[in-house]
Amino acid sequence: MANSMDIDDSLYSRQRYVLGDSAMQQMAQSAVFLSGMGAVGVEIAKNIVLAGVKVVTLHDFKQCEVWDLGTNFFIREEDVHSHKKRVEAVHSRVAELNPYVQVSVSSDVLDESTDLSFLNRYQCVVLTETKLSLQKRINNFCHSQQPPIKFIVCDVFGICSQVFCDFGDTFEVSDPTGEEPKEIFIQNISQESAGMVTCMDSRTHGLQTGQSVCFREINGMSELNGTIHQVTVLSPYSFAIGDTSSFQPYAHGGIFRLVKIPKTISFETMEQQISDPRLLSPDLSKPEVPLQLHTIMLALDAFLEQHGRLPNIGCLLDAELLLKFTEEIIKTLKNKVCLNPDLVRCVSRCARGCLSPLTAVVGGIASQEVLKALTGKFSPLQQWFYLDTVEVIQPLQSLPAEEFAPRGDRYDALRACIGESLCLNLHKFHVFMVGCGAIGCEMLKNLALLGVGLSKCSGEICITDPDLIEKSNLNRQFLFRPQHIRKPKSTTAAEATLEINPELQIDAHLHKVCPATEDIYNDPFFSRLNLVVTALDNVEARRYVDSRSVSNQKALLDSGTMGSKGHTEIIVPNLTESYNSHRDPPEEEIPFCTLKSFPAVIEHTIQWARDKFESAFTHKPSVYNMFWQSHSSSQNVLQRMMAGESMEGSFQVIKLLSRRPTQWDHCLALARHKFDKYFKRKALQLLHSFPLDTRLKDGSLFWQSPKRPPSPIEFDLNDQLHFSFVASAARLFAEMYNVPYSEKNLSYESVSSVLAAVEVPEYKPAEKHIETDENAKKPEQIKVTVSSEEEREAISQLQEAINSDFITPERLHMTPLYFEKDDDSNGHMDFVAAASALRAHMYAIEAADRLQTKRIAGKIIPAIATSTAAVAGLVALELIKIAGGYGFESFKNCFFNLAIPVMVLTETARVKRTQIRDDISFSIWDRWTIFGHEDFTLSDFIHAVREKYGIEPTMVVHGVKMLYVPVMPGHNKRLKLTMHKLIKPSAGRKYVDLTVSFAPDADDDEDLPGPPVRYYLSRGSQSDETA
Repeated sequence: MANSMDIDDSLYSRQRYVLGDSAMQQMAQSAVFLSGMGAVGVEIAKNIVLAGVKVVTLHDFKQCEVWDLGTNFFIREEDVHSHKKRVEAVHSRVAELNPYVQVSVSSDVLDESTDLSFLNRYQCVVLTETKLSLQKRINNFCHSQQPPIKFIVCDVFGICSQVFCDFGDTFEVSDPTGEEPKEIFIQNISQESAGMVTCMDSRTHGLQTGQSVCFREINGMSELNGTIHQVTVLSPYSFAIGDTSSFQPYAHGGIFRLVKIPKTISFETMEQQISDPRLLSPDLSKPEVPLQLHTIMLALDAFLEQHGRLPNIGCLLDAELLLKFTEEIIKTLKNKVCLNPDLVRCVSRCARGCLSPLTAVVGGIASQEVLKALTGKFSPLQQWFYLDTVEVIQPLQSLPAEEFAPRGDRYDALRACIGESLCLNLHKFHVFMVGCGAIGCEMLKNLALLGVGLSKCSGEICITDPDLIEKSNLNRQFLFRPQHIRKPKSTTAAEATLEINPELQIDAHLHKVCPATEDIYNDPFFSRLNLVVTALDNVEARRYVDSRSVSNQKALLDSGTMGSKGHTEIIVPNLTESYNSHRDPPEEEIPFCTLKSFPAVIEHTIQWARDKFESAFTHKPSVYNMFWQSHSSSQNVLQRMMAGESMEGSFQVIKLLSRRPTQWDHCLALARHKFDKYFKRKALQLLHSFPLDTRLKDGSLFWQSPKRPPSPIEFDLNDQLHFSFVASAARLFAEMYNVPYSEKNLSYESVSSVLAAVEVPEYKPAEKHIETDENAKKPEQIKVTVSSEEEREAISQLQEAINSDFITPERLHMTPLYFEKDDDSNGHMDFVAAASALRAHMYAIEAADRLQTKRIAGKIIPAIATSTAAVAGLVALELIKIAGGYGFESFKNCFFNLAIPVMVLTETARVKRTQIRDDISFSIWDRWTIFGHEDFTLSDFIHAVREKYGIEPTMVVHGVKMLYVPVMPGHNKRLKLTMHKLIKPSAGRKYVDLTVSFAPDADDDEDLPGPPVRYYLSRGSQSDETA
C-alpha cells in the first residue's frame, strides 16, 4: 500500500470513506508496539490490524489462565491447558485478520532497567497492564525523541477504564473533523465594508466564526472567484467576509465551500499532566466523576506498588486502604477533588475483575487514537478519558461477598464485578439478534465472553441474517476470514462464536425479519425471548423489529454507526419510549426536473447515471420478460393488436424486440447512439427549448445559478472517458441481450474499427415539453400515449419479426442486470462512473473520482472497526442491566463521534402516558384484550370494551380498513354483523390488533386515540398463541 494504486479497495472500501487514501497510505507505512495481551490489549490489536497498519508487535510475558477465557476472545481452552504464553496464543489469530499487516511478537522483559532505544522502530507505543512508574518512564522517552513517538495508555480495572494520549509538543492534525465540506449556492453578496454572503433557498451554512471559505462561479463580483476569506457568522443563513465595496456588483450564481485548515496541537507528558489533567467528560449528569476516577486510578497504582497486588475482591479492609491512598493523592492535585467514598469502594471491590463490554468500548476509542497518531486524521484526545459503569454494580452493593468470589471458571472476571446470581441470569437468557454484520460480530463476541445463552442453563442465542459474506466485510466483521467468502453470515458467525465460548447454545437462521416471515418469528417465538438486539443497517427493518418487540413486550437494544460516529438506544418495556416513538426527518429528495434536465452538483449527475443503469439494464428487461411470460405467443399478441386491443407495455416491448441486437457490433452501435442521445442531443434540445438569453416572467435569466446551461459533447474515441462509456454500455447491452463477446472485442482497436462504420443521424430539434417545476414528481408509470401511426408501426414491426423468423424463445427473454458496486469486473461501476463524469462535463460540474462516485451511487455507509467495537460494547453493558431487571435511572443511551472525539451518555427517553379520562391512561406498551367467539358482533365488541375498561369506543379500525365510524353511511348497520365477517381473518389466525378511538370530554375536541385492542377470535386463542 505504498501508493493509492495499492489500496485494496475490495477489502478497505468502507474504511477508505472514513479515513481517506492519504491516511490509509500513512498507516500502511507505520509500525505500532502494543504491550499487554489482556482484555484491552487484544481488543486494540484486533482493531488496528483490521485497519491496516504495516507492522504490529504484540508484547506480553504472562501465561494463559482460565480467567483469560472470559476476557480475551483469542485465547482458547487448549491454550490454557498447554500453558501457552498469551502472546503466543493470540499471535496467529490476530495475524490472520489482515494479510497486509506484519504481526510479530515479543516476550522480552519491559521494566525500569530496559534499554528503550528499540522503541525508535515504531511510530506509536500503546501500553496496557503496565504500572504507572513504567508508563511515565516510557512516555518521557517517547516524548523526547525527534520526531516524538506517539504514546497511548489504555486500561480497565473492573468497572472503570482509562485512556491517555501524548503525541508530542507539536502534533499536526490535517483534518480535525473528517466531515465532507458542503458546497452551498449563493443567493446574494452585498457590496459594502462588511460584505454579507446570503445562502440560496435559506440553506444553513453550518459555519463558525473564524473558519475560512473559498468561492467559485460567481457572476458579477468575479474578484472573489478562487479566493479564500475568513468568515464572521451573522445568522444560520448568512456571514460576512470583509470589505467588498471596491468589487464589481454581484450579478448571480456562485458557490462557496469550507476550507479545512490544519491545526497544531501541543501535548504534555503524563508526568506533567498527572496533577492537573485535561479530561474529556462522557456523562454530563456526573461531571465530577472523571477527576474522581483519575485520583482513584492513581490510588490503585499506589496500592499495587505497596502491596504487590490489586485490592482483593469484596475485601472491606482493602477498600478502606484504597480510600486512604485516594485521600493522599487528592492532596497532590492542583484542582480540588470531592472525595467520593462510595465510588472508591465500588472500584476497590471489583478492581481485579473485568467487564469485557467495557474493554470493547475503550479498546475502540484507544484504537482510533492510534490511527490518529499515525495519520493526523481527526482530532486527538486531549489527554485523558475515563469511563465508568458504576450503574451496573450499584444495585448489587448489598449482596454478600461470596456472590463475587472466584469459582475457577471462565466467568471469574465477570463474577467479580456483577456476582454469581446475575451471571446465572445471563447464562439462562434467550436473546434474538437480527443481523450478523459488523455490529453483529462484535455483539456475538461480547455475548460469548459474558456467557449469555448457555446450553447447560437452557439459555439460547438465536441469530438471523440472509446475507452472504463479501470480501469488503472482512475489514470490520472480524469473525470472518477469506475462506468464508460467499458463505452465509449467520452460520459462519455462529461457528466462530462457539470457538470463543463452546458453552453457548446458538441457533443460526438465514431469514429476513419482516412481515413475510411472521409465521417463523411469531408471537410464541417472541414469548420465549428475554431480549431482542438489532444489528441492522436500515431504518425500515429497525422500525419493523421494534414494532414486533413492543407488541410482544420485549426489551430491544438498538445501535448503529456511520464512519466515526455511533449511537445506542435502549428500549425497555413500560420504562422507555420505543424506536418508533421518534422519526428522523426524511432524506431530501432530488427534484425530478433537476435530475432529468438541470443538474447543479455532482450528486445529481451520479444519481442520474445510476437511474439510467436501472432503467436501461434492470427495468426494461424485467418488463420485457414479464410481458412475454404473460403472452407467450407472439402470433396471439399480433392478432389482438390488429383487432385494436390495447395491451399494456406492448409498444415498449415490441420496440425492444425490433431493435434487439444479435451480435457484438450491434451492441457497440447501440452504445454509440446512446452517447449522442445523452450527451449531445439532450444539450441541443435544452438549448433549443431554452436559448441562453431566455428570461423568466420577472425579467431574470432562466440560465442562472443553480441552473447550468449544458454544452453538447462531440464524440471523440481518443477521449478515454468517451471510450469508457461506449465500451461499458456495449458490454452491458451484450449481457442483457445474451450476445457473446470477448475481451478482445473491448480493445481500442476493435471498438474503433466497428464505430468507424456506425452512422449517427443528424439531430433535429423537437417541440416537446421540458419539466421545470421542482415540485413535479416523476411519473410512477409512464403511460405512453401511442398515436395511430406508431400503433401501425408497432404492428408492422411485430409482423416483420414473425415473418422473418426473428422470434425464437431465446429472443423473447432478456437478462436483467442488478447493480453491484463491489465487483469491479462486472462493468457496472465503469458505466455509472463514465456516464456521470460525461454529464458533469456537459454541465460544467466538477467531476468526482471513481471512489466518490461509487460511494454515492452505491449508497455506501462509511464504516470502521473502531466505532463498531465501541457501539457493541456500550449495548452489551446495557444488556447486563436488563438481565438484572434494573430501574429506569440505570439505563444510558449514547452518542459518540470518535473523530472529534466526543461521547455523550444520557438517560433514556421515559415512556409517555396518554390520558383518555381522569382515571384512564395508556402508553405504547399497553394493550387491551377482548375475547370473542364466532357469533361475536361488532356491537358485542364495543360493549365488551366499555364493560372491561370503562369507556366506549367511537371508532374501530383494522389496519387501513375502517370497521366502524358512526358518521360514515351504513356503518350503524354493521353493529349487528359478526367480527368474523367484518375482519375476514385468514385461516389459522388467532387474533387481530384493532385501533380504537374514544369520544373527547369537550364537544369540539378531536376523538382520542386508545391503545391497541387485541381481539382474540375465540376464547382458546390466547392459550394457543402463547403455547
